[in-house]
Amino acid sequence: MSLDPATRERIETLLKDHRVVLFMKGDRRQPMCGFSAAATNTLNELLPEYHTVNVLEDPEIREGIKVFGDWPTIPQLYVEGELVGGADIIRQMYASGELHTLFGAAAPDRTPPEITITDKAAEAIRNGIANAQGLALHLEIGPDHSAGFQLAPAGDHDIVVTANGIEVHFDPGSAQRAKGIVIDWVSTVQGEGLSLKFPGAQEIGSLSVQQLKERLAEGSVLLVDVRPAAGRAQAAPLALARVLEDEGYDALAALPKDTALAFICHHGNSSRGVAERFAAHGFKNVFNVEGGMDAWAREIDSSLPRY
Repeated sequence: MSLDPATRERIETLLKDHRVVLFMKGDRRQPMCGFSAAATNTLNELLPEYHTVNVLEDPEIREGIKVFGDWPTIPQLYVEGELVGGADIIRQMYASGELHTLFGAAAPDRTPPEITITDKAAEAIRNGIANAQGLALHLEIGPDHSAGFQLAPAGDHDIVVTANGIEVHFDPGSAQRAKGIVIDWVSTVQGEGLSLKFPGAQEIGSLSVQQLKERLAEGSVLLVDVRPAAGRAQAAPLALARVLEDEGYDALAALPKDTALAFICHHGNSSRGVAERFAAHGFKNVFNVEGGMDAWAREIDSSLPRY
């Protein structure tokens, strides 16, 4: 496939004008896919400034950059006009310290963190990985304290910690953010699952939709809707709600730490995870709206669509 000369010129101009360019889905503030989010999380740790190109807004660049560097996927990282690679290579170079060297940053701290895994969590993890032959349990913790477990092959540069008989693999940034965490198995009205508590983080409170209605009327809580655009299209956010996807995590995280925050999603599951991230950042009055928008439609406003 040949590259249109005008598109080639546009790409070459971008690479000439900016030392570091990430072609991605979305932008640095709001990545629109998991691979792009992983790339920006890594770059955000090492670089105060870099240029992003949202290929979703530019079909010519989206297809043209794949031809330009003979690289079939997005995101793509270029440094000084040269293709570095995609999300996997960025991750590998970050883990090995090569990316730090490339950007002139200090070598990563590879000190293994001390973590706690409760007996209930250890039992659940053992059951979950029983058939995962050849795969290791990885825990990634982003700069915003978002966390996720995944099963993947062990990497040569992983930082490995064993707690309560469970081996956990970290990249350097996740390892530092994991210091002192407690991994537990919790039960809520939405179900059961693993939970991470960071040192000093406040416990997450719960609000019923009736309690939320009262506190919104009093003006004693700031409601944050964490649903993606597709969910908000099904049922519009409540009148007083602020939308996380529109405002951005950093803007809300900059609020005074004594701000009372209530997080709402469709059923109350993903909002709890976001609430935990804000608690990990030092917010002292954080609540999850149990049952989410579905409960609001059932108990408060029957005109609100359920989906």
